[in-house]
Amino acid sequence: MRFVLPILVGLAAHSAHADGCPAAPDHADTLAELVSQIQAAETEVEARLISNRMWEYWADAPDEPAQELLDRGMERRAAYDFLAAYEALDRLVAYCPDYAEGYNQRAFVSYLRQDFPAALDDLDRALALSPDHIAALSGRALTLLGLQRLAEARLDMARALSLNPWLPERGLAAPGGPLAPTGKDI
Repeated sequence: MRFVLPILVGLAAHSAHADGCPAAPDHADTLAELVSQIQAAETEVEARLISNRMWEYWADAPDEPAQELLDRGMERRAAYDFLAAYEALDRLVAYCPDYAEGYNQRAFVSYLRQDFPAALDDLDRALALSPDHIAALSGRALTLLGLQRLAEARLDMARALSLNPWLPERGLAAPGGPLAPTGKDI
């Protein structure tokens, strides 16, 4: 019996895993290398190419059903069909609760709908799962800006820019921008 129990537990765990969303692919090492590359990029064009590669990894869903939901959500968002986009991404998050990009994309839809509290909740979850997710950090800064929580927004934008100094949103943190560092001019 003591040999049968571990086998039964293993089979039950495998069955539960097979019925639900598998673990997302682990691209942490590759993404860390891409962060190093983007920090060393000398031109915006070079940085954009590296950023596009990052998106390929972030948008690599755990399995085919998850990929279909992610793709559908992003397609519907691009078509300004925010309701269908949200519904697809909501199903993705329910199916794959440990996949950061599902939350990040659902947050983007909420942000576009100006539902900043919902966006912030999803971005917090995305960052809990993937702390160096640059797009989620930047999105969180923009969401906090929308909520007029400027001090927090500045911190998140600074963190995002420390990972990718070429972010398109970097102008918000430049002198005169709403997320520019505060303090005395020298």
